[in-house]
Amino acid sequence: MLITGGTGSFGKVFVDTVLRETEVKKLIVFSRDELKQHEMASRLKDDRLRFFIGDVRDVERIHRAFHGVDVVVHAAALKQVPACEYNPLEAVKTNVLGAANIINAAIDCGVKRVLALSTDKAVNPVNLYGATKLCAEKLFVQGNSYSGFDGTRFACARYGNVMGSRGSVIEVFTEQRQAGRITITDERMTRFWITLPQGVRFVIKCLGLMHGGEVFVPKIPSMNIMDLAQFIAPGCTVEFTGIRPGEKLHEVLVSADEARLGKEFDDMFVLQPAHPWWKTENWKGGKELPDGYRYASDTNREWLSVSQLRAFVAGSDV
Repeated sequence: MLITGGTGSFGKVFVDTVLRETEVKKLIVFSRDELKQHEMASRLKDDRLRFFIGDVRDVERIHRAFHGVDVVVHAAALKQVPACEYNPLEAVKTNVLGAANIINAAIDCGVKRVLALSTDKAVNPVNLYGATKLCAEKLFVQGNSYSGFDGTRFACARYGNVMGSRGSVIEVFTEQRQAGRITITDERMTRFWITLPQGVRFVIKCLGLMHGGEVFVPKIPSMNIMDLAQFIAPGCTVEFTGIRPGEKLHEVLVSADEARLGKEFDDMFVLQPAHPWWKTENWKGGKELPDGYRYASDTNREWLSVSQLRAFVAGSDV
């Protein structure tokens, strides 16, 4: 098994979980940061771990890393919205062309399964980051058409904001509260939330379920930004700054157009491919989604109150 972006927030928890809870024979961490790789190796000291310095932009290095690998989890990405807007070509090179490199190398090297991480920002995107992740999703779904009937299978896992990830609003609020003042763009804003351990376990589950071409979406709770602020920075003064360019009031994990291809299960939605040129299996069970259905953070059935949030984050590193 190999994970790209393996020293990031998701990668660290994924590596810990896989080593602790599975019988993986070898786990390769592929990332650009040698210091973080050194720190991970020093902390874990596990003979099953291997480390490759590399960038998803470098297809030759990916080929070398994929030799003998059966399963790939693709978590590497540029994900900071302002950074992607200011460096648009860099975002495309990593998030889009990097995805293409992963697909080609996986097929060439005989990898069996590839699961790529996506985001709610990819649904009806309003910023470049979301647009690159939408394009990456399409590449991974339709990448199955290149691998034929018996080749590599590709799928995606799409979920919302991750509590405890680097650069999240929780990190911003935590830093701002030291001065007794936090900034919020709009008090009406809602978001989907998931903890890092929940995200990792969802990805591991999807690896075992995927046929090829699916986008897996977990059922996760929503929260109003004001409730989050009350939890992270109680008693602080709130300054409203106005919604930023490229920001939405509410996020969507399943759009009305996608719902026509979706199946609802107890704990997730499965979006099936629109153009399965390859041999695929239709998902049995699950409920058809009603016409016009939309899974959005403002109309979600499950909401987190401040008290529920305390329990929700108990398993995260917030």
